[in-house]
Amino acid sequence: MTTRRRTEWLAPAGLIALTLVPMAAGSSRLAQLGSGAQVTAENARFFDSPVPVIAHIIGSTVFLLVGALQFVPSLRRRRWHRLAGRVVAPAGLVSAASGLWMAVAYDLPDHSGFALMLIRVVLAPAMAAAIVVAFLAIRRGDVQTHSAWMTRAYAIGLGAGTQVLTILPWALLVGEPDRFTYTVLMALGWAINLAVAEVVIHRRARSGMFGPRPPIATSDVPSATDAARLS
Repeated sequence: MTTRRRTEWLAPAGLIALTLVPMAAGSSRLAQLGSGAQVTAENARFFDSPVPVIAHIIGSTVFLLVGALQFVPSLRRRRWHRLAGRVVAPAGLVSAASGLWMAVAYDLPDHSGFALMLIRVVLAPAMAAAIVVAFLAIRRGDVQTHSAWMTRAYAIGLGAGTQVLTILPWALLVGEPDRFTYTVLMALGWAINLAVAEVVIHRRARSGMFGPRPPIATSDVPSATDAARLS
């Protein structure tokens, strides 16, 4: 593998690394549900209604793992990218829909208040909408818009990974965060991801990696004579 090929895998490897802790937590949750573990106040909501949390764990895992590979430049120019996209997009929609379902239907845990629920209620549909916009863009051949909106959707979906980096240091240095601090740290994780996503999107646009946008055909632009006739 050449140096350039190794370099292009650095970002996807970092994204996958961010998903490891949420994946481990999700796997543990699935194991609890599958083995009939003891029901506690912390996990009772999942045993009472397991479908949304199972859908969320599976959808999010597929979306984040396979989605990370979509950021490899060499794979974007191959048929694999298109085939993987047919898995990534539905998985992302499942992740967003189940996340919204849990935010609205589940009882709020002690550390999660109304403000955090409201943030989730906003971000889950935003993630789904971004995927839909990206899908419509690629259907009409607009690769740049497709890439931008899938990047934004991925940034929202990766929130749980970045939130480990915002919450864990606070817990180690200060102690267990209260409800307000927990909400701020959770929101900070999403904000960091979305800010990085916008930087990546603008850098891609400036680099011209998608090529120039197709020019407007002169026949589609009304001439002065045509304008006069219409007036």
